[in-house]
Amino acid sequence: LPGTSITEVFEDAERDYATVGGLCEETESDAIGALAKTLVPETAFVAINTTSFSMDRIAEIPEALDHGLIDLRSNRPVMTQATEGGTLVDIPAFPSYALLALGKGEELGVSTALRVTEYADGAILENDLIRVEVGRDGQIASLFDKTAVREVLKPGHKGNQLQAFEDRPMVWDAWDIDIFYEDRSEVISNPVRFEIIERGPIRAGILVEHDWRGSRITQRIYLRHNSKRIDFETELDWHASHILLKCAFPVEIRSPSATYDIQFGNTERSTHRNTSWDWARFESVGHKWADLSEGNYGVALLNDCKYGYDIHHNVIRLSLLKSATMPDPVQDQGEHGFTYSLLPHEGDWRTDVAENGYDLNNPVLARPVADATGEAAMRQLVAISAFNVIVETVKAAEDGCGLIVRLYENERNRGQVQVRFGLDVAGVRRCNILEEDGDAVAVQSYTGTLDIAPFEIVTLRGVPR
Repeated sequence: LPGTSITEVFEDAERDYATVGGLCEETESDAIGALAKTLVPETAFVAINTTSFSMDRIAEIPEALDHGLIDLRSNRPVMTQATEGGTLVDIPAFPSYALLALGKGEELGVSTALRVTEYADGAILENDLIRVEVGRDGQIASLFDKTAVREVLKPGHKGNQLQAFEDRPMVWDAWDIDIFYEDRSEVISNPVRFEIIERGPIRAGILVEHDWRGSRITQRIYLRHNSKRIDFETELDWHASHILLKCAFPVEIRSPSATYDIQFGNTERSTHRNTSWDWARFESVGHKWADLSEGNYGVALLNDCKYGYDIHHNVIRLSLLKSATMPDPVQDQGEHGFTYSLLPHEGDWRTDVAENGYDLNNPVLARPVADATGEAAMRQLVAISAFNVIVETVKAAEDGCGLIVRLYENERNRGQVQVRFGLDVAGVRRCNILEEDGDAVAVQSYTGTLDIAPFEIVTLRGVPR
């Protein structure tokens, strides 16, 4: 069923998702428990990277610590930060999983260039890479990229505008967005609370809360010490109807087209409405991100569960909520939680965007280890030689014979890629989505070599020895 359903469907879906979520958590716990038994006894926590990107990652341990942590790969302390929900851990780039041991108490905090400064009209979040000026209404008054030496926002305009539009389509209330929806709108800027909630060293944060027409919007705006990405962690308690809610970022970028992430690739759409078909495509789908880039600079808007974008000229917007009344008279009423992120970057969307999209949607799994008694060295199930190739799925074969790996080319490039298996494989074969074997892939020292075409999806079977 689509998301446009009657109340009873949503009630059924909530129960079904609760059941599925419980099964997933149980499976995850069993898998991490099996892995933990193979780890060295000093291991107190394991941090698992479920993406194919090896990059600096921040993990959140769901408990408070009174000791520092040591990265067992380097035997050096890692930076930690106490939060309301637990402890943040800053882990240097790791491809598969990192092992953390308890250290000394004085290793708990480390200073960085991250800082937050409050002033009369708001606060400034700043690190070595970027400076973000946040007004008390939660809107970004200035966003300065220090490494590119440029203002990111369009002069005289503010970012993170929460725009509420009267949404009354001619037909299909919950399905359609008519182009005239922009005729009546309002920017939500009714803050009832503004507070600095975190001061680093890993992450600094500001909380902004709005009351609007009986609904409450709470945003936690975060900046990390080593990133240009700004996260907007949002909670809604929504009690309005026929309102389309969007966030808007007017940026100082000029481009005739924008790029949108889709499953197994991306697509482009015009940013103008010069033709009838461009005029009709004012709302576009984007999974993890949408990006607007000039020749040497761009801005991406990432999300973790909202997939409707519109980019007109230099304004990037993401649809957050559509509160129709037919077929469900109470659709979208109640509590919502989601995160979107703004990522300025040098170069085009091929620079930093895909990996940050995966990082937002697939955070590090950090779990305590209670019974580590093994001696296993750290290893990676699958490693890829080409940055433009992304591993989407790793699973056991349905017939029990081998490891299935599904990957795809993401940058419209053609070339050769090496796929290294962390398990001893006798051979590697291409297969289809039904896991029916096809051509063999040349293998040497657990590594298969294959040619890949632009946006090609490849499924491989690693046959165990």
